[in-house]
Amino acid sequence: MPQMAPISWLTLFILFSLTLILFNILNYYCSLPKNLNSSEKISSFKTSSLNWKW
Repeated sequence: MPQMAPISWLTLFILFSLTLILFNILNYYCSLPKNLNSSEKISSFKTSSLNWKW
């Protein structure tokens, strides 16, 4: 079985790297976070207890 030339390895590495980066970018921007109103954000912070049990 013949071995691949180094330029082919470089081409495959670049291709797979770009595919991975594109896949991650698409996954990051596909789902939009749930938007909360500013009043809901403030109330959620006020109601939550921040007492640490050390």
